[in-house]
Amino acid sequence: FADVLEQLENSFYSQAISKFQDSDFTTAGFSSSQIPIEQFKNIQSDEASHSQTLQAAIKSLGETPITGCNFDFSSVLNDVSTMAATARVVENVGVSAYLGGATLLTDPVLLDAAGSILTTEARHQTILNVLSGTGTAIPAGFDIPFTPSEVLAVASPFMSGCNVPIPANTPLSITNAGTVAPGTLLTFKASTLNGTIPDSSMFCQMLVGGASMSISLPFSQCVVPDINGPVALFITSDGQPLLNNVRDRAQNNIVAGPTVAFIDTKPEVLGQLIRTGSNSTSQSTSTLTISPSQAASIVSSAGGASGTGSTATATAPSPSSSSTSSSPGNPNFATGLFANGSIIVNGWSNSPSSSNSNSSNGTTVSSAAASAPSSSSSISAQSSVTVSGGASQTASAAAVSSSPPTLLSPSSSNTTFAGGIIVNGLNSAGENVASATGASTTSSAVAAGTTTSPLTAAGGNNSTSPTVGGGIVVNSSSVSS
Repeated sequence: FADVLEQLENSFYSQAISKFQDSDFTTAGFSSSQIPIEQFKNIQSDEASHSQTLQAAIKSLGETPITGCNFDFSSVLNDVSTMAATARVVENVGVSAYLGGATLLTDPVLLDAAGSILTTEARHQTILNVLSGTGTAIPAGFDIPFTPSEVLAVASPFMSGCNVPIPANTPLSITNAGTVAPGTLLTFKASTLNGTIPDSSMFCQMLVGGASMSISLPFSQCVVPDINGPVALFITSDGQPLLNNVRDRAQNNIVAGPTVAFIDTKPEVLGQLIRTGSNSTSQSTSTLTISPSQAASIVSSAGGASGTGSTATATAPSPSSSSTSSSPGNPNFATGLFANGSIIVNGWSNSPSSSNSNSSNGTTVSSAAASAPSSSSSISAQSSVTVSGGASQTASAAAVSSSPPTLLSPSSSNTTFAGGIIVNGLNSAGENVASATGASTTSSAVAAGTTTSPLTAAGGNNSTSPTVGGGIVVNSSSVSS
């Protein structure tokens, strides 16, 4: 009996390997066809070796091995996915056969040989669970033992041409289309489900590893519970649960079965890496697109400040920071092109709060920037500069930015910058040439109530000079205070 099972397994893998090509495995979702093909070949080799060893043992005992069996798996070799799912069932039945058959052996030598084959079949089962992409490598701490008649209920539909001197239970199959999962109402097909026994008198029995007895449900209410891994399903003529050991399990009331189904509720990452096409939980990668100026700022910070020997530190503006707080003492660490493209943020510096108002063009400067050291393009600050309104700016700043100038259009919207931002202005071509340091060696301060040139007739500030830090260039004359 055990040898016939090994012949069946060997034939199954041989037929599968000879039929499917590399492309069939990648179509089934395998990340590499080499992974499953290698494993299926290894398993097939083991099964062939098991059969040879068992036949030698049978002959040594003066018996003749059962030969001449024909195995037809065409119904489950339509595609790689169906084949791989069937392989899980075949190997699980192999584990159950040796586990249940151990009670039939009394010779210690034969028991050792069967035990060593059992452990190998269990390893096959584990790798096939992984190759499924949806299963748990080791779904339970215990397996389900089968009697020889129960094993043949699963194996006999694929066999013909040989006489196995063991009666087989009536084969049972699940007729549900699609995946069987918790909550699925199962439907069945078997030659004995022909109306001879009323459906109302039959029960669905579910055996899982480690349970002392089956879950017994009315035939018409055979709903899969919240379980994981292989389940052996029987149809019985009464509701008495089946015991989970081959010695005491009642056989007289079994109408059909078992059949084996896998309820995969706990997929694992290992299987999903191998079987990417069956991954139910997608892995996503987010990509952030930044502007050329932001990229230039990052590259500049990596390369260091030009001509100073000091290391520049710059951080691209956060994509979510379309506006910033104007409250003093809350520094803005962002540098680079601002979100609306109207200004390049070059740094921040310490300065007292002051105000310079020009109502003619709507430009207001708060907390004018103080001078910063010219030896570093990394500037620290605790004060803020607020720029509201977008007057045309044409005056040149005292220093040139370390990144290429960018042509900017005058802004007509109100924009607020916080944290001591130093804005060094535009040149005559309308280009922002913000200083890498924010330093000015020639400009004079424009503070609240202070002018560097005569006031206009209305008392406004007519200065066109930069602030001490080279921060804001005032372009327009005021006609009102």
